[in-house]
Amino acid sequence: MRVRVPGAPVFRFGAGFGMRAIRRKGQDMLSWIGLVGGLALLIWLTVRGVNILIAGPVAALVVAVTAGLPLLPPFAEAAGTGTQAGADFATSYMAGFTSFFADWFLMFLLGAIFGEVMAASGAAASVARWITAKLGSKYALLATVLAAAVLTYGGVSVFIVAFSVYSLSVSLFREANLPRRFIPGALAFGSVTFTMTSAGSPEIQNLIPMQYLGTTAYAGWQVSLVVAALMASLGYAWLSRMVRAAVAKGEGFEARGSDDAPEEGRHLPPPLLSLLPLVAVLGVFLTTQSLGKWALLAALSSGIVVAAAVGWQSLRALPGAFSTGATGATIAIANTCAVVGFGSIAQLTPAFAQALGAVQSLPGSPLIGAAVAVTTIAALTGSASGGQTIALPLIAPFYLGQGADPAALHRTVAIASGALDSLPHNGYVVTTIRVVCGETHARAYGAVGATTVVVPTIGLVVALILFSIF
Repeated sequence: MRVRVPGAPVFRFGAGFGMRAIRRKGQDMLSWIGLVGGLALLIWLTVRGVNILIAGPVAALVVAVTAGLPLLPPFAEAAGTGTQAGADFATSYMAGFTSFFADWFLMFLLGAIFGEVMAASGAAASVARWITAKLGSKYALLATVLAAAVLTYGGVSVFIVAFSVYSLSVSLFREANLPRRFIPGALAFGSVTFTMTSAGSPEIQNLIPMQYLGTTAYAGWQVSLVVAALMASLGYAWLSRMVRAAVAKGEGFEARGSDDAPEEGRHLPPPLLSLLPLVAVLGVFLTTQSLGKWALLAALSSGIVVAAAVGWQSLRALPGAFSTGATGATIAIANTCAVVGFGSIAQLTPAFAQALGAVQSLPGSPLIGAAVAVTTIAALTGSASGGQTIALPLIAPFYLGQGADPAALHRTVAIASGALDSLPHNGYVVTTIRVVCGETHARAYGAVGATTVVVPTIGLVVALILFSIF
């Protein structure tokens, strides 16, 4: 006769529950391994020179498989996958890919064409020659950084700034005989550091916190001013030192077949007249702010028209410039979309949700927790704006409830978003190094990483210290 042991059902339930808990912990651990491993794989493949259109989906696939995400829509389950209900790898990856393409393709297109027309018209070369003649070749690096900084603080998208200033920077570096592998570092430093996240900047990285914190674009301006000055001086000194060291080793400008021929003997438009296209872009953009991001279309279109008019004697070269710009824009935005797709998959994993929850429980100042949350998510998604838009809806009410000052939180989040976002897989970094400048990560990322990862991280630490004191 079988004896039924009292409480046995409870014991069996407990064991089953325990096994499910163990399995869930195992799945969560596998998700963590996949998320970290997928990010490491993406960075490694990118640095090794693998096309980002291949590296992005492959790394995202690793993240999806380890998170238990169904690969195709027919396999998607409504629940029980440990990820968002109904999500699948193919649909989610392409949703992130195509959404960025739809939002930004026209801006990429006009920005690339503008840069090519500036080169074909001779305007870029004219400005470069004038700067080097008046200031000396030692200011070629500074001129590149300042040109990028002015456009960025004027509100032109950092992607478009890279296209717009590249032709000018090539001419400047040629005149000064500086190694062209530092052009990506100069463009990135002027665009995504002390200008992008500073008080008053019209870039979205400074505007996103406003809707969640009830602040203005000038929130925390006192600390922002100090941090921006620190980043600008430290970053430029570091970049200049790297360039000088390379020149001392015998490096110089390396011409390419795709470059415009040196300008000796060619009629160039007057230098002040050649500045008008850049002035037109900035002026039209600032006067059409009511159009939102579409103001870029009006601004870039105006810049193209003015650049073509300035270089009317080179009109025969303009059709080729339009074609080259269109091709470059398509490649550039596709590369960026590949990274955005990876971020879309990363957001669906249990590890991503757990990481976000963990940073909210960090002890100490709410500003430290917010900084860690935003910069971590920005690193995982390869996007400063992505780090903010994902984290802020979740952390803003939490930290405001803990008594965090909204202005201090705004500035901390903005600066934090511009630190670890610039790892090698970042869409802007990939586009600027490989598509705009035609360089490799092995040659160019050292300067980019120093000025856009290390320097902003130092700025973030200083900001946290200053906010804790005042």
